[in-house]
Amino acid sequence: MSVVAAPTLEIRRSKLPVPRAAVLSDFWALTKPEVNLLIVTATFTGFYLGCPNLHPLPLGRLVAVLLSTLLVASGAGALNQFLEHAYDAQMRRTLRRPLAAGRLRPVFAVWFGIALAAIGAASLNVFVNALTSGLALSTLGAYLFIYTPLKRKSPLCTLVGALPGAIPPLIGWAAARGSIASPDAWTLYAMLFFWQFPHFMAIAWLYREDYARAGYVTLPTRNASRFLNWFTVVPSVGLVLTSFTAAAESGRPVVLFSAAAVLGLGLLHYVRQQVVLGSRLAARRLLEGTIFYLLLEMLALVLAKN
Repeated sequence: MSVVAAPTLEIRRSKLPVPRAAVLSDFWALTKPEVNLLIVTATFTGFYLGCPNLHPLPLGRLVAVLLSTLLVASGAGALNQFLEHAYDAQMRRTLRRPLAAGRLRPVFAVWFGIALAAIGAASLNVFVNALTSGLALSTLGAYLFIYTPLKRKSPLCTLVGALPGAIPPLIGWAAARGSIASPDAWTLYAMLFFWQFPHFMAIAWLYREDYARAGYVTLPTRNASRFLNWFTVVPSVGLVLTSFTAAAESGRPVVLFSAAAVLGLGLLHYVRQQVVLGSRLAARRLLEGTIFYLLLEMLALVLAKN
């Protein structure tokens, strides 16, 4: 794999005042809103499926867990960009981020991220329960201090990162039940755990030159295609099988079996294209396919409980 010289950035700082809307937009970008959408969706699914009584749905607790989890996730996004802003500046896909482009000072991101994460964790502890706060903080710590530095050391970072990355539905379940001692909760965890592999392998292949330029080891230098194929195919099959387990545990197994079969066939189609073609187009389709798969599978699980 060839290493391309890092692009040289020339940042011209204007003496004119920066519009307030632009500053707010930069702070919004620090929170990684595109990632937070999936986190909130997974948390909601865990809460809804774990809720023992939907009539009435405890809206106050639901809003508290979603907003608080969103704050912790947003804080993690800001702190991650602080830790990686020097490397973000070397990648085309991230060089326009607020810190990488020099539009915000790193210290602002640090305190912004700490404040969001602290408020979110405290809110979970006060308005939900200590278990949800502990789960959120463990996810935050593993993401920032284990997964983030490991990306520059080993391609197994995806495996390590998938462990805390699958916790959001457990946070939702813990908010609804006060416990995660349930096979159903861990089935949701397993689904999100397996889902991360085809999703992140598609990203790793799509931006492999960018990652190599910045020194990230998301794929091995030797046998990268074989590594990617194994880490895409096996977890994808595990994901589909786990979705059938979730269907069997539900009150409407026929409906969920049908949904799981259709969505699973669609996902495996894109997985096969990636393995056979190994092209940027195939990787992008797999990336998009994993997002649609997760959203639709979780929607099916929620609707099946009604």
